[in-house]
Amino acid sequence: MDPRAFPPRLVLDPSLPPEVSAQLRAGAHLMRMARAGQQHEPVRHTGLLFVLPGFLLLVWMVTGTAGMIVAMAAMSLISLLRWMATDETNRTARRRLKLAYDHADRYVLPEDLDYPCQVLLRRAQDAADTIMGSEVHRAGLIDSIDNRVSLPEEVWQIARRLAKLSRMHEEHRRIVPSDLPRNLRAAFAPYTGALDQAWTSLSQRVRSLEEYALQVLRADDVYQAHRRLEMLAARTPDYQRLLAENVRDDLALPHIQQLADQARHVRVLFEESIQEARRAAGHLLRTPLS
Repeated sequence: MDPRAFPPRLVLDPSLPPEVSAQLRAGAHLMRMARAGQQHEPVRHTGLLFVLPGFLLLVWMVTGTAGMIVAMAAMSLISLLRWMATDETNRTARRRLKLAYDHADRYVLPEDLDYPCQVLLRRAQDAADTIMGSEVHRAGLIDSIDNRVSLPEEVWQIARRLAKLSRMHEEHRRIVPSDLPRNLRAAFAPYTGALDQAWTSLSQRVRSLEEYALQVLRADDVYQAHRRLEMLAARTPDYQRLLAENVRDDLALPHIQQLADQARHVRVLFEESIQEARRAAGHLLRTPLS
């Protein structure tokens, strides 16, 4: 998946208070400003200082002094309301920017990651979305409460480690020349190896999350088939009577037995698929990144 077409989303530390998370999400551009060390520039409408005198002069020329006084009162009221709205906007922006600075280590922006790390984070987010959007999750068949708590934490831990790895990748590229002398390459190899090992570990973590998502999709498929078969199973007596009335006994009996066995068979498949999904979740979520 190309992050230039489908970039990863903002990731917030799930332990942040909900009101702080809501304020940060509402001002994503301010988090980018905080990353860049910028300050908020208040919004001003200086153009009105040049427009208003000309407008009032035009009103005076057309309507006289009385018309100009009415126009001045109306423009004053409009200017006051506009100033109040602008001031509130500026205060809100300053408050959100302060939150972005105060919690700079509690969120990961797509821009915090290099290209490979963006790809890996998006894969993790897609896998988590698949699990949370599944029917077996919504039906509470795969530890839904644990998923709602553990999956956001898992994605957050992956994201913040990828952000750190991206920073170290950038630092490594600045320090280590691309044309190292052959006799010095071995001296740099342990540092490169440490970065590669961290990347391999995080990649494996994401693959485990994707495997869990794949097991959930399989469980979804069986769950849907099971529900449809249950609808037919409720009408099993009708099908059995149909066979008994229209097919010779020696042919009808095996079919009647097959109808009775089929629902049990799909039920077993369904339970096995749920157990597979739970085992995948248990392996992943019971060994959290921390």
